[in-house]
Amino acid sequence: MFIDIHAHAYRYPQKFVCNFCSAEELIARYDELGIAKGVVQPIVSSEIYLPQTNEDVLDMAEKYPDRLIPFCNVDPRALYNAPDTNFTPLLQYYKDRGCKGLGEVMPNMELRDPKLQNLFYHAEKVGLSVTIDNSMGLGSGFGVYDEPGLPYLELTLMTFPNLIVFGHGPVFWAEIARLETVGERGYFYRIHGGQVGRMATTPIKEEGVMPKLLRKYPNLYGDLSDGTPCAMLQRDPDFGAKFLTEFADRMFFGTDITSPTMPVRIIGLLNEWRDTGRISQEVYDKITYKNAQKFLGLEE
Repeated sequence: MFIDIHAHAYRYPQKFVCNFCSAEELIARYDELGIAKGVVQPIVSSEIYLPQTNEDVLDMAEKYPDRLIPFCNVDPRALYNAPDTNFTPLLQYYKDRGCKGLGEVMPNMELRDPKLQNLFYHAEKVGLSVTIDNSMGLGSGFGVYDEPGLPYLELTLMTFPNLIVFGHGPVFWAEIARLETVGERGYFYRIHGGQVGRMATTPIKEEGVMPKLLRKYPNLYGDLSDGTPCAMLQRDPDFGAKFLTEFADRMFFGTDITSPTMPVRIIGLLNEWRDTGRISQEVYDKITYKNAQKFLGLEE
């Protein structure tokens, strides 16, 4: 069984940038892939996608309660564009409505920006996790900016020890290994169109900062959605299998589905590694559904 910790859908999809799914298209894709249910994360920052409301996701989850689980999302600049905005009543309202976490947080701001740190303060206070997507730079595209070595992520983990943070996306997963150059951190949107950047494909010579942060900070979790974690694990299967085994209690299967036909390669990788004995059935079960079951408070 699979439970998806990270997907997207719109009640009324707009076919700009990404060919986003409707709720029905997402569920149809789940049926094709053998996914029992999944978390729908609202997109609220305007850097690249058209923002949606939390009510959009709540309505879809209420229509399909056995398949879709809502997260809420709040742009840290919302309401007053201030570093001391009181987000607690707003986040508590959405938690009371059934939202299980906060995300996907991806405005193009520094992760250490006081407005973002303020949002995290209130999320910790209310008891909501946060899912963060990162960017290689500022000024173009989407995603929260962190320096190589993820110092601002570590600052956040230290500052809010009771805040569960889901690491997600190329910038986070690239740091599974020591970077040869900063160009290996993923992809950056150029001002006049297109992307530059790359991700490493060679075997891992030395582990990076991300596994070290996982050992040091129990509030850091791994979101295995989009194609990046699959690519980073697959580049060195021995290292990847050991990584998943060591951190099995904090790795969560995910898809980041953004279109009705988007491939989800991590399913094949996990199935293959289980079937060939690279990872145990226990590790496989934790990653594919048991961790999500526990975290989301779902019935077994």
